[in-house]
Amino acid sequence: GVAQLIVPDNPRALVSQANRYEPQLTDTVRDFARHYGCSVLPARAYHPQDKAKVELSVQLVERWILARLRKYQFADVAQVNDAMTPLLEYLNQRPFQKLPGCRASVFAQIDAPALMALPVQPWEWASFKTARVHIDSHVEFEGHRYSVPNALVGQALELRITASALEVLHRGQRVASHMRCAHRGGYTTVAEHLPQAHQALAQWTPERFIHLCERVGVACAGTVRTLLERGRYPAPAVRVCLGLLSVCKRYG
Repeated sequence: GVAQLIVPDNPRALVSQANRYEPQLTDTVRDFARHYGCSVLPARAYHPQDKAKVELSVQLVERWILARLRKYQFADVAQVNDAMTPLLEYLNQRPFQKLPGCRASVFAQIDAPALMALPVQPWEWASFKTARVHIDSHVEFEGHRYSVPNALVGQALELRITASALEVLHRGQRVASHMRCAHRGGYTTVAEHLPQAHQALAQWTPERFIHLCERVGVACAGTVRTLLERGRYPAPAVRVCLGLLSVCKRYG
């Protein structure tokens, strides 16, 4: 489940600027809180009483778990977790001295019903970067260019980058999403992001040229294939193909 409020310490990994009344969280922490629909309020520096329950839990773990494992040697973290699991279950099931029940029963009765539901997808770690939209309706990240709506040309947008995807945010709202590509100098373009004139030009693919020329004749289609395969940059060949099709309209 999801707690409504998380009270961490003030490490630089979580808090970019510590403040008694309004601490500034990092972009990653804000993204985490936004994904789970919770709030994050760091404790005051040098005030452990702001999270007294956490400090008490640390003391209990040190006494009932770490103290029992202090003489053991482990090869990796998996072995540590395997050794801690039964001790943690014993600690949670251990009856209170002056109250009825145990920690596990109190959690099931009080805390668990108050938790909010988890989202469908788990949160994925992401980094953030600011990029300005070029005149060609693309933003650049690691040498690759990703398209955004043409209306945002010239504006500075926020990029949310995960291991597999890149999202473009404008005033906190997602305006574009692409799969990450490691091809430096390449383009990932969505036709709807381009101006109307560019969208019409993008519809003229090599396959469409060849299909239209096959209606004229085999020699015409062969000529178009040769033109498209000859040059590395397709714009000159596209212009010649358009001229050839205009001639076909007049002479058949």
